[in-house]
Amino acid sequence: MKKIPVLLIALFVCIGITSCKKDADDATPTTTNTGGSDTTSTGTELPEAFKLFINDTEAKVDGDFVVITAKGVPDHKSPYWARNNALYEAYNGSNVNFKQNPNVIAEQNFTFRIPLNPAEATNKAATPFGAIGVTVNGVAIFNQYAAPGDDLSAEINTFDQHNGHPTSTGMYHYHIEPTYLTTNNKEGLVGFLLDGFPVYGPQENGKTIVNSDLDIYHGHTAATKEYPNGIYHYHITDNDPYINGQGFFGTAGTVTQ
Repeated sequence: MKKIPVLLIALFVCIGITSCKKDADDATPTTTNTGGSDTTSTGTELPEAFKLFINDTEAKVDGDFVVITAKGVPDHKSPYWARNNALYEAYNGSNVNFKQNPNVIAEQNFTFRIPLNPAEATNKAATPFGAIGVTVNGVAIFNQYAAPGDDLSAEINTFDQHNGHPTSTGMYHYHIEPTYLTTNNKEGLVGFLLDGFPVYGPQENGKTIVNSDLDIYHGHTAATKEYPNGIYHYHITDNDPYINGQGFFGTAGTVTQ
């Protein structure tokens, strides 16, 4: 029986290792479904919808969460800016009953941690007072109440020409449709609530959404531009509860400031 030269054996081993490495390099990347949109997952890749944030608002993946940092100030004009601010503008909206509150917009230091892969909660929770979500321009979303047990019937008269106003600590926020974001795109992504589900404008497929089109949490499941395979999402409507109904559809993350 002939002996195989040592040099030839080494050559076979080298070829085998190179072939295995090539197979690994050519392997198809794993994919993960982020609420209806298939994206390539590298463990840290940000879903496309979160790349729409503007106005010094940033989003990144941290484990099972998307972390959004925002200054919480609008990138549009308002009578609630200090008068020496370039964005100050006297009220010029259509509400003849407008009455400006005494507060002035101030920069915040928001950190939102919301689920990367949101899912329906077994036990639904009510939304708290304060920020329950964030818009793509970094402004806080509040629920449909002005104060515990109250509605917005009086407070709505303090909303500026873009339907927002600040708290006594200067936290600017929207309770209802942020027209600065929706006027030119009624079907566009407006933001996300703390449970990770997106909020869309008042239209879908050319139709104006009304409350009866939605469930008690003020959302439904359908395909959107950012989630073509479908996802549960909230819609803004003209009537109470405006953005969110009887609580979060999913399990809420956290917000600190």
